[in-house]
This record gives sequence, structure tokens and C-alpha cells, in this order.
Amino acid sequence: MMKNMEKHLFPEAAAQEKFRNELKYVCSEGELQTILARIRHLCRLDAHVDEQGMYGIRSVYFDDVWDSCLKENENGNDPREKFRIRIYNAEDSHITLECKKKQRTMTHKESCRLTRQQYDRIVAGSYMPTNEDDPLLRRFAVQLYSRMLRPKVIVAYERTPFVYALGNVRITFDRNIGSTTKIDGFFDKALPLRPIMNAGEHVLEVKYDEFLPAQLYCVLNLGNLRQTTFSKYALCRKHTI
Repeated sequence: MMKNMEKHLFPEAAAQEKFRNELKYVCSEGELQTILARIRHLCRLDAHVDEQGMYGIRSVYFDDVWDSCLKENENGNDPREKFRIRIYNAEDSHITLECKKKQRTMTHKESCRLTRQQYDRIVAGSYMPTNEDDPLLRRFAVQLYSRMLRPKVIVAYERTPFVYALGNVRITFDRNIGSTTKIDGFFDKALPLRPIMNAGEHVLEVKYDEFLPAQLYCVLNLGNLRQTTFSKYALCRKHTI
């Protein structure tokens, strides 16, 4: 009922949704290095990486008092969505609110910018939306009160991202994935994290629109890689509950 009401209140949120393919693989460091060697001459690094060709990502994920997002993920509900707030390199200069939706194995992400003051009020549970807010922020604010959404866990990792224009492809290598429930440490430069994967395991993600170019499919095919329904949020919650 709530989702139907939101479509009525915020028709702009459902009018222009474009879903993308998203493939995920759990890889060893050796497998990632092999793929890196193959694609670095085909794809360019994302323009926002540092001198080492990566950046740090932290996301605060929200869920309700019934942990509905976690249960929907575990049950494979379709469609489903979850909200998160994301920063890069532990800095507050670029804070984004994101809503990630999954439907028929494809994903769609909406996002809008937040100020540090907005973030602080959201986490404190005191944010009140205004008519000037982005539609996504207004929709999120409705759920903060109607579903009692609260910050549940921080998911953090180091990402090496590549992009390829044909097919709007994005290939990312996520290393050192960890979690914590210390929400007040979101912007701390040194934030203790609990590793959620076995030593030497990392995540490869491939996102694209209608098609994956043949040359990329070939270089990504290592023979023994298996696609998985890996969820950083679900795994981090299991390691912190």
C-alpha cells in the first residue's frame, strides 16, 4: 500500500526509470589481476580515482524495524528496493542519497545530493522535508517516518572502476569489503571495520545497458568464474547482527 501511495504522491519517481544489467562475481586477487591486465587497454579508469587508480566508498544502509529490506533480499523478492547514503574517501564534500531498486534481475539507481547538515539530521531522526527538496529526498523522508527507517550498518570498501562507452559499461573491482554498526564514525578517516569475506576474496561487478560488447565479454571470461547474487548489504548485516 505504501509503495502505491508513493507512486501517487511522487509520479516523477516512477516515470523515467531505466534498468540496467548487473552481474556479480566473487574472485581471487589473482583472477582480478588477470582481468585488470586484459581490460586496462580497452577501458579507461573512472575520472575520480586517486593516484593508485581507486577510491574509497562508504555507505550507510537503512532498514525498518522489521528488517524488511534484509528479509526481502534473503527471500529474493521481486521487485525490491533499499536506501543508502554514500560518501567517497571518508569526506563530506560529496554526499549522495541513493535508492537502489531490483526488478527482474535488473537494477535501477536514483540519487540526489545531500548537505552534511541534512545527513546529520537524517541520521538523528529529525529530518523534515520541504517542498524545495529533491523528489527522492522527499520520498525517503516519508519512509523515515511511515516505516521508521533507521541506519543499520556501514558498508565500506576500496573500488577500482573502469568505464566503456559502448553499451554504457561499468566494470568495478571491490576489495577489502568490511562493515561496522558504528554509524557515528561514518566520516572518521580511520574507521575500524570487520572483514566480511575470506582472505584474498574480492567482488567483480559488471553493469551495462542493453548489451555487453563482445570484446569485453571475451576478456572477462576466465572459464571458472560463476555469477552470484552477492549482496554487500545482506552479508554485512549478517556479520554485524
